[in-house]
Amino acid sequence: MAESRIPIRAFDLATASRRETTAVHALSTRLRAEAWPEDPPQALEDWERKLRTIPPYWTVGRWVAWRGEEAVAAASTYFYNTPHNRHIADADIGVLPEHRRRGIGKELLTRIVAAAEEEGKTLLIFGTDSALPVGRAFAERVGARPGMVSATNQLDLAHLDRALMARWRNDGPRDRFTLGWWIGPYPEEELEAICQLKDVMNTAPRDELQMEDWTWTPEMVRQGEAALAERRRERWTLYARHRPSGELAGFTEVFWDPAQKETLWQGDTGVLPKYRGRGLGKWLKATMIEKVLAERPCVVRVRTGNASSNAPMLAINHAMGFRLYKEWTIWQIEVAQARSYLAAG
Repeated sequence: MAESRIPIRAFDLATASRRETTAVHALSTRLRAEAWPEDPPQALEDWERKLRTIPPYWTVGRWVAWRGEEAVAAASTYFYNTPHNRHIADADIGVLPEHRRRGIGKELLTRIVAAAEEEGKTLLIFGTDSALPVGRAFAERVGARPGMVSATNQLDLAHLDRALMARWRNDGPRDRFTLGWWIGPYPEEELEAICQLKDVMNTAPRDELQMEDWTWTPEMVRQGEAALAERRRERWTLYARHRPSGELAGFTEVFWDPAQKETLWQGDTGVLPKYRGRGLGKWLKATMIEKVLAERPCVVRVRTGNASSNAPMLAINHAMGFRLYKEWTIWQIEVAQARSYLAAG
């Protein structure tokens, strides 16, 4: 049964009515429950805050499909306002289960492709969840190809091997490195060095994804921190510094949302190539988890994302007790090819 004539309208939180906003939040809540069944629903005010606080290095477009006053599907796309990856449109489509396979996803894709063309983008990327095979079927039907397989891995802190964590901390190379903390915003005097350190994540696998290196600038870092503050998310960063040179050698970071207090998200962990093979990664991760256990006893699980080809980081995480929660496939398709698919009907 086709629903291709279902109304689809751009959605902007700043101009939407309260009824529309509440309806789109209800849609988001249902889609979130399907993807993350362990997690509590996101309160309306927290969801609104997230939509309002997009760092300026992104431009976002959103569309919603309606059946009467009910929001039944939504799509979004993010464009990079950076010197790199300006060819990419990063997209997402979500349709309620009872409205799938009726052409709504294709209609939403039409909006995404048109916006990408208007902005001069040439590549469309999007992710699909292994728990929702309908996403993979849609990607294959459109003609997209896998660019990278990644995983959300989860650590149940009740099963953490604390004796192992103590050994990793005790084995840390203290003779050559020292550890330090940045709680919240980074210090201004270190900002240039921090940008260079964060760029180490460009050495993580990207497999077949047609993406360029992400290069941080002090301005982008501050924009991201402002968005975090507005979303009321807390970031802890633990860094390692090389004693002889004073150079930042590695770091790990975690994010915590008091509105979702049982779940902690592990962000980036990176060590400069010339300092690898000395146990810094294990030392950083074990020291971070010690602080979490001591100061955030409400946290019961830690989640992190890893490329499935990132064997060194996966080895550390698996030893800590992280286990596969779900897999993601990042798909890519040229915007022109997506337009051809749409034109073919």
